[in-house]
Amino acid sequence: MTSLVVGASGATGKLLVEQLLLRGDRVRAIVRSSNKIPPSLLEHPLLSVIEARISDATDEDIAEYVDGCDAVVSCLGHNLTLRGIFGHPRQLVTRAVQRLSEAAMKKGASKPTKFVLMNTAGNSNRDLDERISFAEQCVLTLLRRAVPPHLDNELAAEYLRTAIAQNHSSIQWVVVRPDTLTDEADVSDYHPHASPTRSAIFNAGKTSRINVAHFMAELISNEDSWNRWKGQMPVIYNA
Repeated sequence: MTSLVVGASGATGKLLVEQLLLRGDRVRAIVRSSNKIPPSLLEHPLLSVIEARISDATDEDIAEYVDGCDAVVSCLGHNLTLRGIFGHPRQLVTRAVQRLSEAAMKKGASKPTKFVLMNTAGNSNRDLDERISFAEQCVLTLLRRAVPPHLDNELAAEYLRTAIAQNHSSIQWVVVRPDTLTDEADVSDYHPHASPTRSAIFNAGKTSRINVAHFMAELISNEDSWNRWKGQMPVIYNA
């Protein structure tokens, strides 16, 4: 199994790379700078690191990144700075998901490429009847208009849900929705749910980044997990 991890130098991306390597998978990691990858990982024989900005990559570059990969994982996110939140590209995640998916569709693999998108519990799965309160609807409407990264997360998931959909011959997908992210040293008990069991706005749960990384690695490496969640948008909470 070979996985392409985009956003591999981020707080969750680094943990995902480590989890995949622990399972004996090959990892192709795209990072802005290899200095953000722990030296112990850089020396791993199953890891290859590509220093690049995915938003600056040509179509030929994207095709080369995806070629030979069984799975593609996006842990991309906007930097939590004024420029990162309100600057361009405002659809960083959406555009990356579209271009990576298009490259996966063209590579002619014998079986579908697995695509895993890290998203947020604040985004609804519109394939399901995920009802939220009027107050939460108001807050989310404000977030869409005032905070570009939130809309970017929604559009990225919608692309997989509607453009790729459920029965594509070249791509299968899972959108992973953690709630409030926390930093923990070790994997702990956690529970995936098909839909939120609490309000992401008014009663948010917690999800450690390492648990998110563990769950995404399980999806990629464990066929039972993949078959359970493919085409869905599971929400992850710490136990």
